[in-house]
Amino acid sequence: MESKTTAPQADQAGIWTPANIVTCVRIAFIPVFMVLAKLSCVQAGAVYLQAPAIAAFALYVLLSLTDKLDGYLARSRGQITDFGKFLDPIADKLLVFSALLVLLEQGLVSVWFVFIILLREFLVSALRMVAGAKGIVIAADTLGKWKTAVTMVSLCGYFLAIAFAASGGVYVAAWILIAAQVLMVVAVVLTVVSGIQYFWNGRDVIFS
Repeated sequence: MESKTTAPQADQAGIWTPANIVTCVRIAFIPVFMVLAKLSCVQAGAVYLQAPAIAAFALYVLLSLTDKLDGYLARSRGQITDFGKFLDPIADKLLVFSALLVLLEQGLVSVWFVFIILLREFLVSALRMVAGAKGIVIAADTLGKWKTAVTMVSLCGYFLAIAFAASGGVYVAAWILIAAQVLMVVAVVLTVVSGIQYFWNGRDVIFS
């Protein structure tokens, strides 16, 4: 019964399903987050303004949470569309790299971390593209999901530390920043390991 009802729902709604609207809103607000994060920093890694710093943190947490919301809406309503499959990963990557670029500019993350994460995303996307051309779907594995979750928590931690620093809580901000940096190291390790696992699982696609 479920298979008979999900397809008409998706066709009737077209591409503008609630899930896809949430994804589009997430993408639209990423530049707003970047502007707030930029305005919060008066001097790279040193002086922060309270209002934009708190707003940037709150908006980033909200945008991060919508990653689960659009997936839930698509599955629960039976409205999984090709447009959503195309747009959702783009939104996720834009959200991560927008934060990394802001933090890189402020000197809070290593350029090597950004390079490793970017390289992995390019390679995995290329692998999926080749697999898709052969009719093979390489789904996200558990390590990949953990990598994404740890990365998002780490990035939220960085902006929480900035918000505390801007509000005068320098001591608390220092400890939060240390925790965020440790999580970022874990995220980079998971990025490398999960990337290797993707290519091991897709070795038949590459070497066929």
